Amino acid sequence: MKSYSHPFSPLLDEHTRILFLGSFPSIASFEQSFYYAHPRNAFWPIMASIFKVTLDDNETKRAFCLTLNIGLWDVIGSCERENSSDSNLKGIVPNDFEALLRDYPNIKVLAFTGKKAFDLFGKYFKNIEIEKTLLPSTSPAHAAMQQEEKMKIYKEFLDNYLAI
Repeated sequence: MKSYSHPFSPLLDEHTRILFLGSFPSIASFEQSFYYAHPRNAFWPIMASIFKVTLDDNETKRAFCLTLNIGLWDVIGSCERENSSDSNLKGIVPNDFEALLRDYPNIKVLAFTGKKAFDLFGKYFKNIEIEKTLLPSTSPAHAAMQQEEKMKIYKEFLDNYLAI
């Protein structure tokens, strides 16, 4: 097992209202220094389809998120792992959500992009009072649900928090 620290900062600003949270960046995300970078991860295709936009580079994705008051981060700050699978994460140290939520008080909801992130947050941050929503994983490893169904669930969630 090799030790890793989260390779990039949270994507957010003082206007962020929705914070999407994954577990920990994939190896592809490490290589591209950006969230949900695996070519088969459905996060960006789902967002592009819902909002009818083209999101083909990191700067466009960053601007898209900030324009909509959406933030991105991960629950894990550092861990040990052998590959990108959430099932082999060991030695987990969570990110500092007490500080983040104190510094960014406009965040109203945490949207977890998978069960591992949701469960880890619950384990480490039982006492944080904020709305939380578990969404289906956009990872290619979560093939039990079709992308169209995932998109429907993400759209319903976003409709509740944004004017689309």
